[in-house]
Amino acid sequence: MPEAHEDDRATVRLRGASVRFGARTLWGDLDLDVAAGEFVAVLGPNGSGKTTLLKVLLGLQGLAAGSVEVCGRVPHRGSDLVGYIPQQKAFDRDVPMRGRDLVRLGRDGHRWGIGRADRATRDAVEHVIAEVGAQSYADAPLGTLSGGEQQRLRIAQALLGDPRLLLCDEPLLSLDLQRQHSTSALIDEQRRKTGTSVVFVTHEINPILPFVDRVLYLVGARWAVGTPDEVMTTQRLSALYGTQIDVLRIRDRIVVVGAPDSAHGGFR
Repeated sequence: MPEAHEDDRATVRLRGASVRFGARTLWGDLDLDVAAGEFVAVLGPNGSGKTTLLKVLLGLQGLAAGSVEVCGRVPHRGSDLVGYIPQQKAFDRDVPMRGRDLVRLGRDGHRWGIGRADRATRDAVEHVIAEVGAQSYADAPLGTLSGGEQQRLRIAQALLGDPRLLLCDEPLLSLDLQRQHSTSALIDEQRRKTGTSVVFVTHEINPILPFVDRVLYLVGARWAVGTPDEVMTTQRLSALYGTQIDVLRIRDRIVVVGAPDSAHGGFR
């Protein structure tokens, strides 16, 4: 993690935060600070509230209890302090948009139609396209690009406003192992250059393990937070799940055996 300074305010601050749907508590009494430049992975089984956490930070979901701040403010829709990378979904081949048009939506996506961008917007778009190495296909139709190329453009879109917080909702889904690694490394490179905090929701920690500073693990209404070595242990996960979980280290990979959610990538 980049060096922090004492006067740096946390980009994310949750205190006693709880989210409920009816009688069900997704997670409760969550205390979490995310420092400037920190990379936090959010793990847990399906339905544990990982994406809901991102919605809270985006100002799209309210808390049932507690408080949340993003960059010292109550989160709200459309904040230019926050960048968002959604799950990887392929575009239809007939989508009449170029790569750079997708990136530009990060600046003026609230307006109707594409229209003509001003000079400052054009310069900003060119800058982030260059930052993610997408110059060679920025003018190609979106539907003709590979999943990895499309995801680089989504990252550029999220970076367009120079955000202080980057929220990533399983951005590695549907990418092959090589693209998973290159996409993860690109996000890490950008946060190290700019000091942007990253909150990265994933089912599979191994592709991002070299970059992660801390893990937030959600199970039921319970949670644990700490470094990967502190959280990804047999004892800690068994306590969270309330059943025997075995955590194995095989070379540079973590394998979790016995987790009830068999859909976990890297879990058995």
